[in-house]
Amino acid sequence: MSSEIKKAILFTDGGARGNPGPGAIAAVLKDYKNKLIKKDGRYVGTSTNNEAEYQALILGMELAAAENIKSLICKMDSELVVNQLNGLYKVKAAGIMGFVKKVREMEKDFDELIYKHIPRAENHEADSLVNEILDSSLSK
Repeated sequence: MSSEIKKAILFTDGGARGNPGPGAIAAVLKDYKNKLIKKDGRYVGTSTNNEAEYQALILGMELAAAENIKSLICKMDSELVVNQLNGLYKVKAAGIMGFVKKVREMEKDFDELIYKHIPRAENHEADSLVNEILDSSLSK
């Protein structure tokens, strides 16, 4: 995509069937006019829901950095992840400590970064992609 896009909105979702169980992640990067810049998703193997949520955020931040986005609003339906990253909740689960560390390192790639909780209904594109990936992976 062209380099003039400096601001974007990132929608991410991660899910696991079984928690822990088979997991998938998705990231949808859009400009401020709701135009798709890039999206990606993948099967991540056995995961918890929270691990998948963090992996989805990392994937999305990688997409944004590759597009030279400097101002990013990260919207996700995981209240836990948003509140942990905003410093309202402590990170207690050992399984996500490494993901949190990775996110904190990646934050340096951005001049402005906002983590915002949204209802699942507003995250339908990323949520649908996660479910498509899980359905496809589990039917093989």
